[in-house]
Amino acid sequence: MKQNTDNLSIENVFSKLNNLHVVVIGDVMLDNYWWGDVDRISPEAPVPIVAIRKQESRLGGAANVALNCKALGAKVTMATVVGNDKNGAILQQLCEDADIQTQLLSFSDQRITTTKTRVISRNQQMLRIDDEITEELSLKEEHGFIDSVLRFLQIEKPNLVIFEDYNKGILKENIIKHIISHCRELGIVTAVDPKRENFLSYQGVSIFKPNLKEVREGLHMEIPEITIANLSEVHSKLQQALHHDVTFITLSEQGVFFQSNSTTSIIPSHLRNIADVSGAGDTVIATAALIFTVTKNPFLMAEVSNLAGGLVCEQVGVVPINKLRLLEECKAMLNS
Repeated sequence: MKQNTDNLSIENVFSKLNNLHVVVIGDVMLDNYWWGDVDRISPEAPVPIVAIRKQESRLGGAANVALNCKALGAKVTMATVVGNDKNGAILQQLCEDADIQTQLLSFSDQRITTTKTRVISRNQQMLRIDDEITEELSLKEEHGFIDSVLRFLQIEKPNLVIFEDYNKGILKENIIKHIISHCRELGIVTAVDPKRENFLSYQGVSIFKPNLKEVREGLHMEIPEITIANLSEVHSKLQQALHHDVTFITLSEQGVFFQSNSTTSIIPSHLRNIADVSGAGDTVIATAALIFTVTKNPFLMAEVSNLAGGLVCEQVGVVPINKLRLLEECKAMLNS
């Protein structure tokens, strides 16, 4: 596909997203939001008293990636392990309410469901409470999880597998390697949003999408200046370790970088009224992976996902992309 994509072909690309089946594997979270009012300081300690008036639970972490894939039109299956607890049941219900398939959702008596509760007043986050266990899956849980996922991939043959790693213990090295190897045998596109713990464990993945901080930590590189030359060196080092297809690095306010073979570019971000960057990375990996699966065009992948990440930053809280708004944005921006 050409760099300047006409409206019709963009619409065709977006239409083809509806034919995809995606499996999202990784660390899910339940994002709780407590909104309230503050009008006095506690007599017990110098802290504000928040009178809660509204509570809401949303899908977070890998589940937010799944939600973004669903918002873009794909059929989505969520593969993870959560606690056999109230929050795990809430997370399962939220997935089902969003029409995200849960047959690969496992419940553990040894873990709790990762839950992040944000207390908000006057559109400002005052406090975040994290309730989680970050130890790796036990060997018994690991083997059962691998078996169920590989069996599902063999039978269903989805188009795409996305790994979403938050260092919460689900994506162990053995799990990663078995699933990627099986996907390559079946011709399934794979993408990962990695974290430091297993940064170089994703050998053979199709799309490797860290952010700049994760690259610096994972490769122990300074990267003093954002240039094509410096980032191409990053791609070269990653290629030596991973033998992957596409390097895709998010650069925060400076946009995104991609390289595939000799094709490379830095695509600058667009001017936005930033309200909240929470969940933007989830939107970017979901959009990038789906667009690449349909087109195999890394430039279009980077362009569209760069726009998608910017759009969700204009809203408060973790929210999925709006497909129609993204399509209109692509029509306006990709030909300008």
